[in-house]
Amino acid sequence: MQRPRRDDVLELEIADLAFGGAGVARHDGFVVFCRDTAPGDRVRAVVRKSRRRFAEADLLEVLEPGPPRTLVPCPYVPRCGGCRLQHVDYATALAAKRDQLAEHLVRIGHLEGVEVREPDAALEPFAYRNKMEYSAAPGADGGPAIGFHERGRWDRIVDVHACMLTTPLGNAVRETVRAWAVAEGVEPYDQRAGAGTLRHVVVREGVATGEVLVAVVTAPGAEAVVDRLADPLAAAHPEVVGLLHMVNEGVAETTAGLPTRLVRGRDWIEERVAGVALRLSAAAFFQTNTRMTDVLYRRVAEAAGLDGTQVLYDLFAGVGSIGIALAGGAREVVAIEIVPEAVADAERNARANGIANHTALCGDVGVVLRERRGELPPPDVAVVDPPRAGLAGRAVRRILELAPPTLVYVSCQPATFADNAARFVEGGYRLEWVRPVDMFPQTPHIEAVARFTR
Repeated sequence: MQRPRRDDVLELEIADLAFGGAGVARHDGFVVFCRDTAPGDRVRAVVRKSRRRFAEADLLEVLEPGPPRTLVPCPYVPRCGGCRLQHVDYATALAAKRDQLAEHLVRIGHLEGVEVREPDAALEPFAYRNKMEYSAAPGADGGPAIGFHERGRWDRIVDVHACMLTTPLGNAVRETVRAWAVAEGVEPYDQRAGAGTLRHVVVREGVATGEVLVAVVTAPGAEAVVDRLADPLAAAHPEVVGLLHMVNEGVAETTAGLPTRLVRGRDWIEERVAGVALRLSAAAFFQTNTRMTDVLYRRVAEAAGLDGTQVLYDLFAGVGSIGIALAGGAREVVAIEIVPEAVADAERNARANGIANHTALCGDVGVVLRERRGELPPPDVAVVDPPRAGLAGRAVRRILELAPPTLVYVSCQPATFADNAARFVEGGYRLEWVRPVDMFPQTPHIEAVARFTR
């Protein structure tokens, strides 16, 4: 078996999809991952990286398309780093996501024989995202490019005028902000030079309510010009209920934890999901696919198996939506979240929905569980919905010490879930089943709900 070298041109037969969306082929017995390919494709590809056990290649030409290959409707694919599976028909992509989840449980978690159920397919293949974060950079025509990072590049932005993952309203709001930047001569931020004004545009929508919250992130000193965005936004989009101005004076490309002022309106929107009215502030985490969140929460309720007698812990609770949605089936709900704004939202959301058996606590899950042990009622069911990095070792240990009879894990990253699942099994739990829920069509990402019992 001869290892391919960088810049070698290979002819490949694509057999499968790997996690992340790349096609998998073998060349003289050597594994080659090639982006933008589909199972059954016969392609020419050039080797980009060659490692000891595998190589990575870029597609040059599709010699013969495989049956799952489909036409790509978006003009920004494949330069844009967002959608990596538009070229694969949906049924094939969904089956691959399920198989990859099962493979991670075996390969990373060393958990054999777990029941990985048929996935819940997305209700909408496009126009499903309720929050979009756009980056700004100098455009080719001298104006601002507003869009997403070019795949594999930190310094280039794909100038997007019609993203297929957001709604028509979301696209229109972004273009109004672009028109303001052009009319006012607002210079886009140049990441290489560290100069310029406009850095990010964030658009958050309430899908069920139609409300929109807009945040503009700039370098310091742009207060007056950002204030002049309020009128054109209000005139073009009465759905916009608030405009925020965030200031980033550092080098990191971030929209989190920045000094923020309210320019006009309010700093939150209302959304409705799973029969619950939710208040979402700009910094609060919420699932990006509102309609599939209804499906996700139904699966969480199924896994929790509440009958009105249990104490439910909602860990990494965000704005409290899971605990509030399930509160009617619980005797008491205890929600823990580290972001103060989200905790405040959770408290307001519980009151607004008439939920009297809900308590929201602010702090790191592991720390709160340790410090409040003995004060809080012991849980019968715990729901964990951690960030993409999964549960830290301390949080796993605290949950094992709590020992809830039923543990429901909501995962957005199969690898970290598989690792956490192994730790819970080692700690005395049985992983009964996992249900994938496709919250992110056109991308390699998959959500999953898992039921553990002691």
